Amino acid sequence: MKTSDLIEQRGALVARMRAAHDADKAEDFTAAEAELRGLDSKIERAKALDAADMQAPKRDERMAAELGNYSLTRALAWGAGLRGVDAGREREVDAELRSTTGRQFKGIAVPTELFEKRVLTTALPAGGPGSNLVPTEFLANEYISALTASTVIASLGARTLSGLVGNVEIPMEKAAVPPGWVSDNGALTFSDPQFGKLAIGPKHVGSGSEFSRNMLLQTSPGIEGLLRQMMARDIALEMDRVAILGGGTNEPTGILAAAGTQSQAYATSIFHTTAEMIGKAKVANVGESRAFLSTNRVATIARKTLDAQKLPIGTAALFHGERVEFSNLAPDTLGAGNNESALIYGDFSELLIGLWSALDVLVNPFADAAYSKGNVLVRAMATADIGLRHPAAFVKATGVLAAAVGIA
Repeated sequence: MKTSDLIEQRGALVARMRAAHDADKAEDFTAAEAELRGLDSKIERAKALDAADMQAPKRDERMAAELGNYSLTRALAWGAGLRGVDAGREREVDAELRSTTGRQFKGIAVPTELFEKRVLTTALPAGGPGSNLVPTEFLANEYISALTASTVIASLGARTLSGLVGNVEIPMEKAAVPPGWVSDNGALTFSDPQFGKLAIGPKHVGSGSEFSRNMLLQTSPGIEGLLRQMMARDIALEMDRVAILGGGTNEPTGILAAAGTQSQAYATSIFHTTAEMIGKAKVANVGESRAFLSTNRVATIARKTLDAQKLPIGTAALFHGERVEFSNLAPDTLGAGNNESALIYGDFSELLIGLWSALDVLVNPFADAAYSKGNVLVRAMATADIGLRHPAAFVKATGVLAAAVGIA
């Protein structure tokens, strides 16, 4: 029971004692007094617990400390049933995540913090310096990664909300109350502020990877880093993709598919189009942390754009000195002809990425294709969603084609 509830009960008891005293009912007074002493003891204990909670480290701080010696390699080896692997720390973290989130994980509960740079461990493996048989630098340089796009949304300023539980509603102010002028001793006209809410809820995204048993038995920090990179990369890229265009079946809704965003038709050239987009954002009072996001096809167009003297205009000039990022995750297949390029301008801090608690990592050493090679199949499922606090903070261009060159 909350301390405030106990204090409210105490007030009712004191009122009973006063009424018994006024009515000269000694027996009732004595009974209420005995209850009061017991309740006071409860209140003191509740206050002590409140103080302990205030002094307790936050979940992020506790989890960061736990992850100092956490090994994804050991967790996967434990999930694969490989003998001789001491995964005590990993089992403890798994149990804590199941308890604190209340989720039913089908595999291993792996904290999302594990894939953030701030908690990547640089400690030597448990076997000591001698067990680090292959230098980290060698492994990192020799690892052959797939040719994938780079994530860009977070670098543009999108906000990440981690450790979420259940559906989340974020209140927001839709319109401010306008001030007014009045004569001396005149009355102001009051109006109610307009509020809304942004609702985000759990949606699920996953990827599968195949690892060798020998790889999972390694103790090298380089192998540990590669496993984290491989598991996090594909999901991170997919989150960027849906943040830009998402809106398909079971997907979060991204900027290009969101209702309420502003639109700008292609106006003669990229130079004129971007100028109109900047103007619309300023008129809408969009924050100053604005940037452009477009495709590499548009980047190529920008580099080939010439002035009247046949000299390159330069990307900075075409985008009026505003920050601009180009990504292969932004589509070139928009519009009725499926040939228009994405071009977005806005305040990306208005885009929220919600992450729910932990990755659900299921290790299957018996999958047919993997089993025949002595490997294990690993499926990682993340729970996440995308939301726009103010859709009007983004302006989308339409009609941007590959032939859209020049500044005139």
